[in-house]
Amino acid sequence: MSRIYKTLTIAGSDSSGGAGIQADLKTFQEYGTYGFSALTTIVTMDPDNGWHHAVYPVDAALVAEQLKTVFAGGPVDAMKTGMLGSVDIVRVAEQAIKANLQTNVVIDPVMVCKGEDEVLNPESAEAIRDLLLPLATVATPNLFEAGVLSGLGKLTTLEDMKEAARLIHKLGTKNVVVKGGKALGGDRAIDVFFDGNDFTVLETAKIEPAHNHGAGCTFAAAITGGLATGLTVHEAVAKAKDFVSAAIRNGFEFNQYVGPVFHGGYRLEK
Repeated sequence: MSRIYKTLTIAGSDSSGGAGIQADLKTFQEYGTYGFSALTTIVTMDPDNGWHHAVYPVDAALVAEQLKTVFAGGPVDAMKTGMLGSVDIVRVAEQAIKANLQTNVVIDPVMVCKGEDEVLNPESAEAIRDLLLPLATVATPNLFEAGVLSGLGKLTTLEDMKEAARLIHKLGTKNVVVKGGKALGGDRAIDVFFDGNDFTVLETAKIEPAHNHGAGCTFAAAITGGLATGLTVHEAVAKAKDFVSAAIRNGFEFNQYVGPVFHGGYRLEK
């Protein structure tokens, strides 16, 4: 190889392997890039308690030390954030992006929720909105996250998604992808891309069975990989949609609670 493309994820650990930093690094590898990581949280899932999630943030100072290691070689070709866990960690990510003049920044505004309509840490959500979205090349909220960031609440239609994308774009991000996926009604998996001027609706047939644990993280990581390797934002988002659709098609049942995507699906289908 004459050129090594470098990618970075600042995210949490999903020990089941489908989402989080594990999904990001697998996706970066599939895109032919060299993946760096800074671990922000450790998430455990308890099979003896209905797959209950417990979240353990890493100390912000340790996250900063990890990022100092990563950026010792200069800025990377593209990076993403995922679960950040605390306001202090959000600030650490912001400072690292600014200090290293990092471009090609994908912000996946992961929010840990209790139930379907309550943000576990509202302060972190607000910090992501205020500190990271203005630095984003692309923001990739799902329906819940887009409803929170836009202030619109629950999104149920394509027009809701478009309005949320407009409002999130006004917060400073250059481009927005609202990930509807299988959560929107109907038989199509729909995402909406907005570049500040035009909307692009990305849709595929919904896949059954839907082994889609980690699809959101994988989608954002795929955009990151695309940007790192020289794709335009439009091209990176379109390829990421194809990549994650293939990952879902090739997903599998891990246990009675979860079926993760398979990150090598796109390569296998090619």
